[in-house]
Amino acid sequence: MLIYHGSGEIVKYPRVLKTGHTKDFSWGFYCTKNFDQSKRWAYKKRTPTVNVYEYTPDDTLNVLSFTEVCDEWLDFILHCRSGKTHKYDIVEGPMADDQIWDFLTQWETGLISRDELMMLAKFRHPTHQISFHTIASFDCIRFRRAIQYGQ
Repeated sequence: MLIYHGSGEIVKYPRVLKTGHTKDFSWGFYCTKNFDQSKRWAYKKRTPTVNVYEYTPDDTLNVLSFTEVCDEWLDFILHCRSGKTHKYDIVEGPMADDQIWDFLTQWETGLISRDELMMLAKFRHPTHQISFHTIASFDCIRFRRAIQYGQ
């Protein structure tokens, strides 16, 4: 299966970078199977680049997969976004975009219930992310090519 990484550069050799903030599934190398989504990620950068990889799953790795927005997905994202790590090599599932984070703030301050939060999150446009968190997980992906766009 082909997966894509939107970036500001060609990334032949992925790596995990620990930065000042964590993402949905903690620190990792994030890709998507949605080409248009990766292109939107790329266009946030100075030199928009979509890196294309061949992904071959490995059953020996510890993989967590969410097929939809659910309570477990939300709890996992809250755990990771608070700066905590996890034991998974690869995590896959929907993205919590900025609007979902606005809903989370409303939930945390008591303006909406958890049920309302989940309902609002489920009605967002479908997204996909797959994140690689360990050296072993990088063996599942092979760089194929990069597509660079002008601004």
